[in-house]
Amino acid sequence: MTDGSGEIDPARGVLYPERLPRFTRVPPTPAASALVSWFWIPEWDLPDGALSRQPVLGYPAANLVVEPDGVTLWGATTRAGERVLQGSGWAVGALLRPAALSRLSSSPSDLVDRHIAFEAAALYDAVTAAMPDEQAAARAASDWLAERVGHPTPEARLANEMADLLMSDPAVLRVEDAAARLRVSVRTLQRLAHRTVGISPAAMIRRRRLQEAAQRVREDAALALAAVAAELGYADQAHLAHDFRTVLGLTASDYRAAL
Repeated sequence: MTDGSGEIDPARGVLYPERLPRFTRVPPTPAASALVSWFWIPEWDLPDGALSRQPVLGYPAANLVVEPDGVTLWGATTRAGERVLQGSGWAVGALLRPAALSRLSSSPSDLVDRHIAFEAAALYDAVTAAMPDEQAAARAASDWLAERVGHPTPEARLANEMADLLMSDPAVLRVEDAAARLRVSVRTLQRLAHRTVGISPAAMIRRRRLQEAAQRVREDAALALAAVAAELGYADQAHLAHDFRTVLGLTASDYRAAL
C-alpha cells in the first residue's frame, strides 16, 4: 500500500502498532533524499523488569542504525524480526535506498539476514550529540550520508527506481512487469538487485505483498482473507496463508486474533 501519492507507506511494516514506544519518522534532507527513504527513531523508558517486544516485518532494504552503544549496518531480511526493549534507550535508524547501500557495503547479499558493526565515528558523534532532538539527529545523519556516499551514479539511480517500483506499486506482481516498466531485461534487474539490495526482485515483490496483506488484516477486521488474497494477486487464500506461515510463523487468522 502507498500513502496515496505513490510513495512507500512507512507504517506498513509495523505488525503491532499499539506496542510501539515513542516512535518518530523523519524525512531526510533534500541532499540525502536519494540515499534514505526515511529515518525511524524509537525512544523508550520502561519500568524496571518490564519488556516490550516489537515484531517487525521489515522492508526489503538495509538499515544503518545509530544507538548509544555504536553504529550497526543491518542487511535486508527474508523473515520477520523482533526487537526486545527494556530499560531506557533510543535508536536513530536510516532506511537506506540502494544508492546508499551499494556505497556502504561491497556485498549487500552477504548482509542478508545479518548485521555488522559499522565504523562511523563522525556519524555516531553527530547523532548522539543531537539526540533527543529527532529532527536535528536526522539532519546530522543526512549530512553524514550525503558526504560519505556522494552523488548517485546512473546505476544507483536506476536501482532506486527499481526499489521504489517494487516496494510501492501494487500493479507490479511479477519481475517481468518491473523490467518492462524500467525498460531493462529481467536479467539486468536481477543483477542490479543483487548488487544494490542483496535480495532478488521477486523477493522484494513478495515482501511488499505480505506487508500489504498484514496491513489489510490489521486495519479491517471484517475483510475476508480470500478477498485480501485476491486483491493482492495471490493465486488463492492458501498461497497467502503459506506466505504468512513461512515469514511470520503464524497464519493470517492467528495474526488477526492476536491484534
